[in-house]
Amino acid sequence: MASLIVASFLLLAYMIMNVVGESYDGVINVEGRVRCLDCTQGQRLIDSKPIQGSRVSLTCYGRSQAVYYSTDKTDETGIYQLTVSSYINGKKLNPRDCFVRLVYSADPACSIATVVNGGSTGVRLDVPTTVNANITKYRLHSFFYATPSCNGFA
Repeated sequence: MASLIVASFLLLAYMIMNVVGESYDGVINVEGRVRCLDCTQGQRLIDSKPIQGSRVSLTCYGRSQAVYYSTDKTDETGIYQLTVSSYINGKKLNPRDCFVRLVYSADPACSIATVVNGGSTGVRLDVPTTVNANITKYRLHSFFYATPSCNGFA
């Protein structure tokens, strides 16, 4: 019984190690939200409002240079979706070499990119939320823009 538990644990560990940073032969899909933190209203992150029309970018690197760049606009609920093929120019793309970051806020009153969840600096694709033969999905934490009255978030 103990050997079965150990074998199961080792198999699970092997599977996890092979999933992190790997993509399969389909596409890589990244999804998240962009929200506004309005400190004039005493808002907390959880009370923030979505920003429609903001831009988020996905940049993937290979040998220290960008091999893929794309942007997407957020919808009315602040959601963006970025999709890239697992192969670029015939070479397998490593998702850990890809970064997502804020580019532009469509709300002029809420346009200061914050460091919350890596929005202004960029966040590396790390652990996927879903993996199968056709798609590797990453669901990122919300990115935030702030109003000028929000000190300490930028």
